[in-house]
Amino acid sequence: MPTEYPYIQHHGAVKGVTGSCHQLWLSPTASLLIDCGLFQGAETSGNGADANNLNVEFSLDSVKALIATHVHIDHIGRLPWLIAAGYKGPIHCTEPSALLMPTVLEDAFMVGIKRDANLADRFVSLVEQRLQGHPYKTWVPLIEEPELTCRIRFQRAGHILGSAYIECDIHYPATGRKRRIVFSGDLGAPHAPMLPAPKPPHRADVVVLESTYGNRNHENRRTRQARLKQVLEQALSDGGTVLVPAFSIGRTQELLYELEDILSTGTWRKLPIILDAPLATKFTALYRELKPYWNDEALKRVSQGRRPLTFDQLLTTESHAQHLAMVNRLAHTFQPAIVITGSGMCNAGRIINYLKAMLGDPRHNVLFVGYQAKGTPGHAIQQYGPTGGYVDLDGEVFDIKAGVHSIGGYSAHADQAGLVQFITGMRHGPEEVRLVHGDSQAKQILAAKLTEQSQTKGRQVKIVIPSQ
Repeated sequence: MPTEYPYIQHHGAVKGVTGSCHQLWLSPTASLLIDCGLFQGAETSGNGADANNLNVEFSLDSVKALIATHVHIDHIGRLPWLIAAGYKGPIHCTEPSALLMPTVLEDAFMVGIKRDANLADRFVSLVEQRLQGHPYKTWVPLIEEPELTCRIRFQRAGHILGSAYIECDIHYPATGRKRRIVFSGDLGAPHAPMLPAPKPPHRADVVVLESTYGNRNHENRRTRQARLKQVLEQALSDGGTVLVPAFSIGRTQELLYELEDILSTGTWRKLPIILDAPLATKFTALYRELKPYWNDEALKRVSQGRRPLTFDQLLTTESHAQHLAMVNRLAHTFQPAIVITGSGMCNAGRIINYLKAMLGDPRHNVLFVGYQAKGTPGHAIQQYGPTGGYVDLDGEVFDIKAGVHSIGGYSAHADQAGLVQFITGMRHGPEEVRLVHGDSQAKQILAAKLTEQSQTKGRQVKIVIPSQ
């Protein structure tokens, strides 16, 4: 451990895009934990632990608080193990995240740990007792001691509802040393449906920056909506089903929003949009409760009498029996439909049954609108499907004859231009940027771009790609 503080130690999201967990050391006896997420796909933690080894392998003695940037599982999914390891401190997040988090964790517990409702309720109750939701743009004091003060502030990240990047202000009164550390969490794409775009902070000394799409730029919104319409027209002309694997929170609601817009001006008045995901249905209801956090465009549509998340053609399935009946019906009839279901990377959930029933039929199509981590079935379908490959689902091999499409513009992550703007758009830019949450190539390309753009602005920035 270095003698100069603050200091950042990474416990995840170093060798890939998932498992977010960063420890901000403020002194030898005080630290903050920013996120504590699950690893997904083939990714491993920064210390080489297997993706399925979820034990918290670092000491919690110094941790004064956990700060959650948002409620995706790869950012909060290791909370059960954190609490089991003895963590008893507060959990800070935004007000919308505080409303969403219990539902996320209950489902994660039931699916990933033990299908025991009583045990899940006890765990969620423990979290709720420690959960502290805060408004955006408001400083929250965490530590106020003679030798150390620390406060944090949540700023809109535009990734999902409630998502934030974290500003940490640290002051050492004895020496007068002050530092501002920013953790980006996951930043949203500009012009994303429903949410305001993130704005760069005023200043920072060090930024821990995600780099998921550090090597590419997204299509603009008009282009991606046109491509979505084109894919739907092509796929539905065959009388098949368009399967859209999507995460229950964020991506699903944005898709519904965009589909409502397409259908409101199109000729597909009777085309069913099937939301076959009970968890996503719950989150869609919560999104409607959180309208004050929508952007101006979305609120304008509501004021015009439109219902972006509850339109007439939207059907939902709840029970497992209804789900199986829907799979059977769509697989054996020529009724066109769009199905949105989870999981987003095709590694669990109801999407598996749809894929098993439909991948072998060229009438059907799979449409990817989000990142597919290496080692997941989604990545295999995306990579090998266009060449007539195969995928392993539950230990069984399925040929891919269905159409496979990818529209990167619907990613909930900022692209390279957005990430660069987040850094270079600061009035007082950082002296150090630490790149996490990305594949090796994405980090390397983003590092070069950040260096180039910073030099153009006359700034010198040290780019660090942590190895652990």
